[in-house]
Amino acid sequence: MEAEGRLHRWFGSAFAIPAPPLDAPLAGLDHLRRLGLRLLGPFLSRSLLIDRERRVAVLGSVLIVGAFLLASSWPVVMLVLGPLVWGIPHVLADVRYLVARPGLHRRPLVLAAIGVGILAAGLGFGVRGGLAGAALALCVARTSWSRRLIGLSVVGALFLVAQRAGWFADLAFAHLHNLVAVVIWWAWRPRKSRLHLVPIALFAAGTAALLLGAAAPLLAWSGGAEAPWTGLGMRYLSWTLSPQPTGPLAVRFVVLYAFAQATHYIVWLRLMPEDDRPSKTPRSYRQSFRALAGDIGGTLLWLSAIGALALIVWAFFGPGVARDGYLRFAFFHGHLELAAGALLWAEGFRPASSNQASA
Repeated sequence: MEAEGRLHRWFGSAFAIPAPPLDAPLAGLDHLRRLGLRLLGPFLSRSLLIDRERRVAVLGSVLIVGAFLLASSWPVVMLVLGPLVWGIPHVLADVRYLVARPGLHRRPLVLAAIGVGILAAGLGFGVRGGLAGAALALCVARTSWSRRLIGLSVVGALFLVAQRAGWFADLAFAHLHNLVAVVIWWAWRPRKSRLHLVPIALFAAGTAALLLGAAAPLLAWSGGAEAPWTGLGMRYLSWTLSPQPTGPLAVRFVVLYAFAQATHYIVWLRLMPEDDRPSKTPRSYRQSFRALAGDIGGTLLWLSAIGALALIVWAFFGPGVARDGYLRFAFFHGHLELAAGALLWAEGFRPASSNQASA
């Protein structure tokens, strides 16, 4: 209890720092948003504004189809610009929805379990470290013993597979961690319809199509397999994202990763906020920013803003190098998703039926 009290006081002081003063630029964006809605009003169904599930299904479907077309045409550009533009905001969303909203930041043992997994992964254990963190999180979960044992059995089996698979396990996790976000979003709240399955089905269909080589015509048309100005190329990306560094299969895995990474960003930055907020109608940009500040506090927002600006400046001197630097910094978020996802499954977290976990 004493440790929880100290942690609560620390987070309280961190939350007390005012958020970056963004009201003026966000007010401008809200003005443009209103103009856009007026122009599109005759073409938009009113149900998209008042029916959350329909709006999320349409929004998710349109964005996933767009991600498929862009990844199939310019995968190298997507893999460089995606992390530079959306990387830090999506890590912030990870912390918001997997730590702050469920209140995990108030539980020292949970934070220690997740931290041990991230540290082990950073020391060279890779996905095995993340799985160890998930196992420790399950050990301190507030759940039944039967549910705990089921979770530990699954994590233990995955650990043994990763131990035998060696480097291939980390490659598989690099791809599968994009799927983890889709699974977490699918389970995030109870729904009254099955419309959310439409974007999930499109993601599954896109994944299958890319593995079968459907991107080849678009890639040949665009020449997007190479983008010299980024400092990266298909050959380099194939060595890090494919079990075979050369050949058609290598290109398919790179394109697949570009598509899945874009879907990963779509989930954390668009679909999760839509499904998580209490109101069924959309928020303005200013309302969204105030809710974000209320969930994670000013300190993290300032650090994120400074980090994003530094990354943009770095990218001017070398986009590919800046992208690789971001990935080295943000490696922890995949293992955070693994441990926090296991914990939220064990405890049956439902944001719609729980109190707000902001400080």
